[in-house]
Amino acid sequence: MADHRDHPGNGFAADAEPRHDWTRVEAQALYDAPFNDLLFRAHLVHRRHFDPNKVQKSRLLSIKTGGCPEDCGYCSQSAHHKTSLPASKLMEVERVLSEARKAKEAGATRYCMGAAWRSPKDRDMDVVVAMVEGVRALGMESCMTLGMLSVEDVMRLKDAGLDYYNHNIDTSERYYDKVITTRSFADRLDTLARVREAGIKVCSGGIVGMGEGADDRVDMLVTLANLPTHPESVPINMLVPIEGTPMAEAEKIEPIAFVRTIALARIMMPRSFVRLSAGRTAMSDEMQALCFFAGANSVFVGDTLLTADNPGDDADSVLFGKLGIGDLPLAELQRCG
Repeated sequence: MADHRDHPGNGFAADAEPRHDWTRVEAQALYDAPFNDLLFRAHLVHRRHFDPNKVQKSRLLSIKTGGCPEDCGYCSQSAHHKTSLPASKLMEVERVLSEARKAKEAGATRYCMGAAWRSPKDRDMDVVVAMVEGVRALGMESCMTLGMLSVEDVMRLKDAGLDYYNHNIDTSERYYDKVITTRSFADRLDTLARVREAGIKVCSGGIVGMGEGADDRVDMLVTLANLPTHPESVPINMLVPIEGTPMAEAEKIEPIAFVRTIALARIMMPRSFVRLSAGRTAMSDEMQALCFFAGANSVFVGDTLLTADNPGDDADSVLFGKLGIGDLPLAELQRCG
């Protein structure tokens, strides 16, 4: 049977290389395509750049929890919301590295550390730098999410050898002020630009199921895909409703709509790792399997993600065993894309 993937009339050949000139109209048309056509196209793109039966594993630790001055409507760590989460101080370096060692033993290749800050203070950067250096010394990739960064902050992280900086844009620019009012969409993009200019890899995605429309999900991905360089990692989070936050009662996103978002991210950012992030505890095995087929090839492992639940290593082992999915070793990870 002839392989029609690269037939000039079906548009699949154009998926082979990254683009940075997506229009909202063409991205929306992809999102709205018949489901089987969308998944077929996304899966072909995925196979061009990655082993479809391997998944990169990261571990995420909250190194400073609660008391955040931002008012993100989805977040249990905001000081603006009445949640049951107590605030804590920045963790000690050795405690963080102890957790990183456990994560490596469990198969994680990247260690991600998050602090509930609007931006880090100068007095905290020495500790953060020591954490980055310690994780890298363990032979793992390092990732930090610390809020907005100054040029000086970025250069200190660069000098420490930070591999990735996570800073999600969360949603579309149009819907953004329905989610957050204490910082602007432009603030997010400015931090991403500083990180990229310094040569640190970018991890940036968003959250779906916050009451936004399909057009907002599409616009979010258009923004990311039209950056001068695509984020190397694109986490797609499904809202975990937290009692006491403004979005606790947000209407849940339909599973098919979520899978469509994963597929569109894969097509528009073909060489990026698309991470199936928060919300997996509410996903069936079948829904996750569709996400992996559509191009998701990265997950967080362990029982928790910052302050939310995660399926845990045992549940993931069972699921990946059913699907025949294996780990992506660090050496192979660094050759991907």
